[in-house]
Amino acid sequence: MRKPTFQQRFQYWFDNFMSRGTIALIGGLAVLSLVIIFIAAAVIRFGSLAMDGENAPSFGEAAWLSLMRTLDAGTMGGDTGIGFRVVMLLVTIGGIFIVSTLIGILSNGLEERIENLRKGRSLVLENDHTLILGWTPQIFTVISELVLANESRKSGAVIVVLADQDKVEMEDAVKERIPDSKNTRIICRSGSPMDMNDLEIVSPHTARSIVILADGADPDTHVVKVVLAITNNPNRRSEPYHIVTQIRDPKNMDVIKLLSDKDVVQPILSSDLIARVVAQTSRQSGLSIVYTELMNFGGDEIYFKQEPNFSGKTYGEALLAYETSTVLGIRRADGTIAMSPPMDTRIQPGDQIFAIAEDEDKIQPANLPRIPLDENLIHETGRVTKPKPERGLILGWNRSGATIVRELDHYVAKGSQLTIVSQVYDLEGQLKREVGKLTNQKLNIIEGDIRDRDLLEKLQVTEYDHVIVLAYSHLDVQEADAITLVTLLHLRDIAEKDETPFSIISEMLDLRNRELAEAAKVDDFIVSDHLISLMLAQLSENAELMDVFTDLFDPEGAEIYLKPIGDYVVTEQPVNFYTVVEAAKRRGETAIGYRLMRESHDANNAYGVHTNPKKSEKVTFEPEDRLIVISEG
Repeated sequence: MRKPTFQQRFQYWFDNFMSRGTIALIGGLAVLSLVIIFIAAAVIRFGSLAMDGENAPSFGEAAWLSLMRTLDAGTMGGDTGIGFRVVMLLVTIGGIFIVSTLIGILSNGLEERIENLRKGRSLVLENDHTLILGWTPQIFTVISELVLANESRKSGAVIVVLADQDKVEMEDAVKERIPDSKNTRIICRSGSPMDMNDLEIVSPHTARSIVILADGADPDTHVVKVVLAITNNPNRRSEPYHIVTQIRDPKNMDVIKLLSDKDVVQPILSSDLIARVVAQTSRQSGLSIVYTELMNFGGDEIYFKQEPNFSGKTYGEALLAYETSTVLGIRRADGTIAMSPPMDTRIQPGDQIFAIAEDEDKIQPANLPRIPLDENLIHETGRVTKPKPERGLILGWNRSGATIVRELDHYVAKGSQLTIVSQVYDLEGQLKREVGKLTNQKLNIIEGDIRDRDLLEKLQVTEYDHVIVLAYSHLDVQEADAITLVTLLHLRDIAEKDETPFSIISEMLDLRNRELAEAAKVDDFIVSDHLISLMLAQLSENAELMDVFTDLFDPEGAEIYLKPIGDYVVTEQPVNFYTVVEAAKRRGETAIGYRLMRESHDANNAYGVHTNPKKSEKVTFEPEDRLIVISEG
């Protein structure tokens, strides 16, 4: 084998040196400058070269003169003496080469640094921050809610986002959708949440909570991989992580539970939750707005409070003890939740009440000498009507459909009918596999385009009690919402031409399209991803709320209902909410607010929903208004 030549060796060494980066190149130029300066100084000193009329400078002085000419070519303008000028000219030429090269290297290094910053690969050095992993349309709602939640933090707060997106594009999108982040800093980094090396960039081990957004074609698999990357990280912390996420397939809930031994992993079964909300809302308009009001940070939230003075008192007494807070239930000392328990339930030492309030420190007993009740306005017994069979219509279909059918079967009376119209292939076979045998309702499946006005006319939609319009989940979000909007406009036009009242409930995928849909004057909208996002934000701030939400959405036990206000108190006369709460209490129910139907289409007034009203303020209700209660049915 032929030995490499000196030129080849030098070329190889030079290539390796050049590949070391900006710092190495600057160091090389510095060494080269020193070599030139010292050679020139030696030539001047030992060659006894000097400017005319002057003695030869010392070595140090000669080195200084060479350095000045290296940095500034104009310095040699006053040089005299042939030998001295020649040496300084060579030094100056070398300096020009070195300085120009240095400028180029610095410029390229700066550009490279800016490009790296754009890539979002720099390490985040934060503590007690909220970490969001993934990028979906839900992120804007989650960030907006966290910004509101962080307003009470005097020292400010930080939200860090890691997603497989361009850093600058993420920052621009956040600024466009959330122009005012108040006292919250939002930091974006590019990388895969499933990659342990990329996760280290965003300091997951010092985060207060971690929100994982379900992304990709198989979102559940994505979530499981990300959870594994966090909990099985070799650099993981000893304290439990607080992780909040969502799961679509119930079968994957068991996998998530296996990962929750050491950590607090709280998955929301999104399809099941939305299906329950749709089923309940279809029978009582406004329920989704109530849930939204309970779960957003824009108004009042749910807080836990231990009241030692309430020990030994009943739950019923606690209901009337607060002026500006609304009690929902009791959390026992062992952590179990009792949502709207029997009124004679005793509050034991160590128990906590949980209530809707503006802030935790606002949960203070009113300590009134006398509760201002107006007995004359309370109806002692409500009108009890026997449930009758219902006719329901579902237009469209998505992954929540089967659960909606099952949930409706729990609520409707025996002999009810449910018609489903969609263009989904083999829907009848899918229902047989996923729903099974129904107890209270009979299914009728029709294939057709839900936008077809002739089809809607043939269906005689005015003969149905409830109409549910579901967004097609297999389509693009905007395309699916466009189909929903066209269908809603047809339905509203048909409804306005008929005197028979029927409710129209619609599911939207994009929150921004809700404003467009308001033109159709639909009774209720359910923005599925928006509702899930609100719940994710709430749980990321307070893990203890998971048990409350689980109990609230569980079909067994107490649930939220909107009932005619006239069943409880006299209408068309001013009445305070203390009296309303007492009227509901006598029926074993917890009143948490009311809905004024005259405001049902007013977005600025939460579509008429008022939760946690001030109890001393008087309101004049109309017969069509509703009382929001938590009860067994």
